[in-house]
Amino acid sequence: MVDTDPRRRIPRTDRLLALPEVIAAGERLGQSTIRAIVADAQSAARSGRMPVAEVVPTIIRSLAPRAASSLTPVLNATGIIVHTNLGRAPLSDEARQAVLDATGYVDVEMDLESGRRSRRGTGARAALLRACPAAEDALVVNNGAAALLLTVTALAERRPNASGAAGLGEIIVSRGELVEIGAGFRLPDLMVTTGARLREVGTTNRTHLDDYARAISAATGCLLKVHTSNFRVEGFTAEVDIASLRGLADEHGLPLIADLGSGLFVPDPALPEEPDITTALEAGADVVIVSGDKLLGGPQAGLIVGRRDAVETIATHPLARAMRTDKLTLAALEATVTSARNPVHEALHIDVDELRGRTDRLATVLSADAGLGDLPVVAHDGRVGGGGAPGVPLPGWALELPEALAEPLRLGDPAIVTRLHQGRCLLDLRCVPETEDDRVAAAVLAAADRLREGRDDPEPRADHLGEGRDGLGEEG
Repeated sequence: MVDTDPRRRIPRTDRLLALPEVIAAGERLGQSTIRAIVADAQSAARSGRMPVAEVVPTIIRSLAPRAASSLTPVLNATGIIVHTNLGRAPLSDEARQAVLDATGYVDVEMDLESGRRSRRGTGARAALLRACPAAEDALVVNNGAAALLLTVTALAERRPNASGAAGLGEIIVSRGELVEIGAGFRLPDLMVTTGARLREVGTTNRTHLDDYARAISAATGCLLKVHTSNFRVEGFTAEVDIASLRGLADEHGLPLIADLGSGLFVPDPALPEEPDITTALEAGADVVIVSGDKLLGGPQAGLIVGRRDAVETIATHPLARAMRTDKLTLAALEATVTSARNPVHEALHIDVDELRGRTDRLATVLSADAGLGDLPVVAHDGRVGGGGAPGVPLPGWALELPEALAEPLRLGDPAIVTRLHQGRCLLDLRCVPETEDDRVAAAVLAAADRLREGRDDPEPRADHLGEGRDGLGEEG
């Protein structure tokens, strides 16, 4: 009997390592890296995830553009702007250039005029204060969780607890604001690692000023207000605003901390219910905490802005050294804050008619050339993502493609991540730069060709599309 198993045709390792392209790659990459790429391609062919004929081309593609990093640039066609699984905010051209300029020696902690050491990140701090005049001082740490941890540790004064021993003061927070964000990370768990005790007040859906007032004691260290950025409670609800908490904090001499999450400097008409830094500070927060890589559109960072004495107390705490950020982040943040626009802002405020026109043109090209028949353009609501503006739709449009195209689009060049919904592959251009439209069209054509070739191949192919939904795994 003739053995027709196509896996028998998978090239041997020694033959693959002898390919000219593989030998040439050895001048840039270590042998362990090259052998791993070869083994991965062979394994994919054995399991049916890749046609045997694709083993050599895949290895060559993997080696040719391969850099030191394993991260693959992707085009975000999900309609989710701040997509956590795709690195949250894409940087502006100015921020990218700033990062490149900062990769060498820079005056990150040096005053070139005097030749002496200076405060770290003075440029980023100055840019933040110009963008937010309501703030008296600012501090940048490595992410939002670090900002919260450092702030509550530094500002919750040590006071006698119930047993009479000194300890970190209690943190009073509404029970409805004890948030869990992405990957099972819970803010309460973070805060108790400081040694502080959380004093929960109110109920899940309703908290009143009296609840805070009754909880305050000699053991209280601070009042904490957390924006529930990744979920919404509707119906019979009540919460206490910052202005009301300010009066209570003054009465008892307590610091008031507001963790807003997303990072708007001022109100945005597109997101009328999303809190902003300026309003929170003007309402009376001593410090406001936000992330740099969400609606601000910058790099991963935790921003702490507010009253000068409060920020100085935080900046001089011993933990601040462990949480400080690097020169590349400071450079990108400064460039983001000083620039007029960035990709997040542009995607949030995109002209819907222009988006429809781009999507229509793409549909016309592909319907004529891809062999997929007429491809419909459908209404599609985008989302902020990253835990911002939960449930707020961003009206737009998407091209409806066959569901089976999602995988070859992800694995193509460029890699395109779409949204799978109700058996459809939806390609939303909201977060794709218009200059990439031609590449998107070419990528869809190539993916359609690969899909047809895969169907013609007699070897078994594993279908992994059911393992996850493209674009829907994003978390806050």
